Amino acid sequence: MDELAEETGEAANLGVEQRGKRVLVYKSESPARAVYDNAPTGEQTHLHWTALGKALLSAMSDDRVDAIVDEHGLPRANQHTITDREALHEELHRTRERGYSVEDQDRRKGILALGVPIVDDATGSVVGAVCVSGPRTRLWDDGVADDVVEAVQNAANVIELRYNHYISGGQ
Repeated sequence: MDELAEETGEAANLGVEQRGKRVLVYKSESPARAVYDNAPTGEQTHLHWTALGKALLSAMSDDRVDAIVDEHGLPRANQHTITDREALHEELHRTRERGYSVEDQDRRKGILALGVPIVDDATGSVVGAVCVSGPRTRLWDDGVADDVVEAVQNAANVIELRYNHYISGGQ
């Protein structure tokens, strides 16, 4: 995570799902220019508000997503937040197709974040997600900045490989 923050010059975050919420478990900021919202480690938010949460949701079954929505609803953080179940499912479908989630001011005005899930190969379940967040003006270049997407995907791949081969006892 520290290498990802350094490489991108932005804030890098690692999160997990717990009881239908996104829990921030690690954060790292590039001292050079990262903009961070001072979210404390352990902070919980609605999954649909953040790139981490959307990445986590994208690796879940539609039934699990619906159960989370049934329990927690889709409350609005601001005018950019998805508050409709069908729109959320469409966003998760796009996330699966492109291989990363996008938080485009869904929670905080001016902040863009890109997230990728981390999946346990043995069970197929999502165990976490990684994201980079920063000012929309730096991460958006007539679309999401490709170099940042690649950096987040590479970091998630390394974490997933380490998890599957060293932590979960994979082959």
